[in-house]
Amino acid sequence: MEAIAPKPHKELVKTVQLEGQVLLKIIQHCTEALPQNVTGQLLGLDVGQQLEVTDCFAFPATVADDDSEAESAGANYQLEMMRCLREVNVDNNTVGWYQSANMGTFQTVELIETFINYHENIKKCVCIIYDPQRSSRGSIALKAIRLKESFIELSKEQKLTLKGFREANLSWRDIFVELPIRIRNSNLVQALVADLMPAPTATQADVERLNLSSAPFLERNIQSLLECVDDIVAEQQKVTMYHKNVARQQQAYAVWLAKRRQENQQRQADNQEPLPEEDPNLFKPIPEPSMLDNYLVTNQIATYCDQVNVAAGETIQKLFLMEGMQKAGL
Repeated sequence: MEAIAPKPHKELVKTVQLEGQVLLKIIQHCTEALPQNVTGQLLGLDVGQQLEVTDCFAFPATVADDDSEAESAGANYQLEMMRCLREVNVDNNTVGWYQSANMGTFQTVELIETFINYHENIKKCVCIIYDPQRSSRGSIALKAIRLKESFIELSKEQKLTLKGFREANLSWRDIFVELPIRIRNSNLVQALVADLMPAPTATQADVERLNLSSAPFLERNIQSLLECVDDIVAEQQKVTMYHKNVARQQQAYAVWLAKRRQENQQRQADNQEPLPEEDPNLFKPIPEPSMLDNYLVTNQIATYCDQVNVAAGETIQKLFLMEGMQKAGL
């Protein structure tokens, strides 16, 4: 009796290990390019369920007027950079890309298309999102994301409709998967940092952490949230218009079918062949609208709500801290 070979296990990326120098390069590139959003290439190794990002390089700003020329110039630049890195014995395996974001805005159709293009050649790829404006509030706004495998298959089959999402048991929360990030530094780097680290003293940055002014940050988030609400209303209107057109078509078909059946009854009375009761050229099925934009806007609304929730929670904590300091007479 032959033994049944086990099915190969499809390993997915579960964690991202980021070298300290890579993080510094990403922060520098994204911060210096403000207020424009920039991108860059991630290089590293694929080790089981962990993606090790060991190096990166920035993409130059496109200056070509033609999109095809800009795309060709960008591809040539990537190939030349990877060739140079290979010559100096640096990891030149592409494992994804990084890009900057503006107040948490990154859920776009362009990001989905880029993921799909990468997935054709690189099954395990991630996108690292860095938000320099949110990072200016005192904590690094960094996240690593990938697309869910079931969503990729649904996108390749071009079934991004409400029926397709329902059959695949997917919701707007199942488009992106956020991965935990682990920052790694070599022992030599850690020893150097420990040697260069000054004595612990209160700095201006420590004082700014107690800044209670969160109104500008909350105002920008709420303004962006209102814009997303307008977008979601527009997307809902598209769905409503689709259902109205379907109902109008069904009503027109019912009227046409009643006339056709009445005509067939007359033809049978005249011993003539009945006409078909279906006309594929007259009542073509109305294509169902894509739900991708709707789900992306919903995802973006959830991101803004989370940012407002976190900012409000931090402000309340600071208020309680300041109240305790005032009572203590500090």
